[in-house]
Amino acid sequence: MKHLLAVVVLIVIVTLAVGFLLNPENLLPTLASEEGAFVDQLFSLYAFVIAFFFALIVVILLYSTIVFRRKKGDDKPGANVHGNSVLEIVWTVIPLGIVLFFAGLGAVYLKDTLKAEPDEMIVEVTASQWSWRFRYPEFGISSTELNLLNGRQVLFVFESTDVIHSFWVPEFRLKQDVVPGITTTLRLKPTLPGSYKVRCAELCGLNHAYMLAEVTVMEQAEFDAWVASEIDSGALGPADRGAKLAGLNGCAACHSTDGTQSVGPSWRGLFGSEEILEDGSVVLVDEAYLLESILDPNLQVVEGYRPDLMPKVYGDTLSQEEIQDLIAYIRSLEN
Repeated sequence: MKHLLAVVVLIVIVTLAVGFLLNPENLLPTLASEEGAFVDQLFSLYAFVIAFFFALIVVILLYSTIVFRRKKGDDKPGANVHGNSVLEIVWTVIPLGIVLFFAGLGAVYLKDTLKAEPDEMIVEVTASQWSWRFRYPEFGISSTELNLLNGRQVLFVFESTDVIHSFWVPEFRLKQDVVPGITTTLRLKPTLPGSYKVRCAELCGLNHAYMLAEVTVMEQAEFDAWVASEIDSGALGPADRGAKLAGLNGCAACHSTDGTQSVGPSWRGLFGSEEILEDGSVVLVDEAYLLESILDPNLQVVEGYRPDLMPKVYGDTLSQEEIQDLIAYIRSLEN
């Protein structure tokens, strides 16, 4: 009996210690969404179950090894132990029940996250190597920053222009794969004003680690002011509009504007220069060449740069006016 009592006490102590270490408050960033509260609850339950079974196995193993070890001079053979059918059934049925329990909880949680509120805000998210673009159809604006209204549900509608990406804001506790050719969705309600970051959680190529975007959860007045400022920016000139488009489409991930080398040619001083192509010919970088390079990036590749890195999608995703604005911006970066 004393051995059983000692083992039970040790199991309780180890379970509490490991459970405390695995508590989401100790491991996860600040919770900032309504849906994330259930995720944290589920995480806490997982942690407790993991801690208990860890303690159950390790404590019994170590206690038996130390307390019931063979004594010096004891050369008698050990007891011949046969299988125990009851024990085998128990350690099969109990884990199965735990798995089904958590599966049921997950199904309930998933059902709750799919519920739409009547005033939800739609944000269309386009993922490209290696940038995020956010469009707000309710306001007719686009941005490279994700600005959300505190306490208002958001419906994210995701599309990818190239490879698989994954939208993840750790503070929201939710993650959604963004798959080319498939429209995926995600609902959440921000609950804590502040600044966060969108990360891509799916390895997507050379600059995957830098595929980040700012997330700001705002109160109503601040959000209204941001919307007004974005609408006012519609009066910008072609080059300024092109600079904004370059940001929205992640052009800076491959093309610098200060002359430094990157994945693609720098835009600083590019317009009007003569570039050597991979076939040895020379081309003048004028409006016609830039237009051709935007519509079909692999037609005339500059020597020293890899083909097939820039997706052939901008003829579909950009209007003719937007392409001309982008060319105007590149032209404004002449030396």
